[in-house]
Amino acid sequence: MLERLFGGAAKVPSINPREAWERLGSGQSAPLLIDVRESWEFSSGRAKGAKNIPLSQLGKRLGEIPRNREVLLICQSGHRSMNAARYLHQQGITQVVNVTGGTSAWRMHGLPLDGGKR
Repeated sequence: MLERLFGGAAKVPSINPREAWERLGSGQSAPLLIDVRESWEFSSGRAKGAKNIPLSQLGKRLGEIPRNREVLLICQSGHRSMNAARYLHQQGITQVVNVTGGTSAWRMHGLPLDGGKR
């Protein structure tokens, strides 16, 4: 059921958190990092610079997602962000990349965080 809902057939690239952090620091062409966790999860700590658009609101907030810029998607472990990436791809937003391991892996790599405890 989830594969039909989120377009499971789409091939979405994935990168690890360190690669994501390097891309985010690439200047004007830097991608947008979107955390698809629920707001209460997001407020407990997130990858530095991430914008929160919960997976449950993604369809309603498509207008906030650029089509002319790479979008990196992150969640807690990488599962919801992959579903979000597939959904966005299905909606014609094709410059999407999943961050494998999510915020948990981001923390394990010692990358910068906003909010919450380290």
